[in-house]
Amino acid sequence: MATNPDRTTRANRKVGVIMAGVALAMLGMGFAAVPFYRAFCQATGYAGTTQRATSEQAANVRATGQMITIRFDANVAPGMPWLFRPLQVTQDGHVGERKLAMFYAKNTSDHAVVGRAVFNVTPEQTGIYFHKIQCFCFNNQRLEPGQEVRMPVIYYVDPAILTDPNANRIPEITLSYTFLPAANAAG
Repeated sequence: MATNPDRTTRANRKVGVIMAGVALAMLGMGFAAVPFYRAFCQATGYAGTTQRATSEQAANVRATGQMITIRFDANVAPGMPWLFRPLQVTQDGHVGERKLAMFYAKNTSDHAVVGRAVFNVTPEQTGIYFHKIQCFCFNNQRLEPGQEVRMPVIYYVDPAILTDPNANRIPEITLSYTFLPAANAAG
């Protein structure tokens, strides 16, 4: 039985077009994955992603009698000429209470350096309850040669943490920042 060469050519073209469409769709999904993942983490607190709150939202939060300790961690990417550290190692407060933490940064180079802080909290399940009202991590930070700055973070731990059976007995949350050169920073 002989095959029709025109029919085979059409079938091969159809398969080729379908495969090219699948490849383009996969490429598009690859580019879309980063913003979708970021939105997912922000909405759920997955992987220790903290939440962002406005001053108006925070004004409606009431402190509880439950104490919690926040530990602060600060790092810089290898080769980035900055000193960066928290001005307090830990801070005790009530769940729901607004707190202010300060960080110190200094550019140790002879040229301006723009950095961006990436952050997370641990344990991971606390990310959805850790709300930042003001943070240097929301924007790039430019330090001139030798410049020293103090950078504030205003935050609170949402009282809803007390109703979560996976998080309500956690006595300490670690807030960690890593400064990267802005061109390499995520977000």
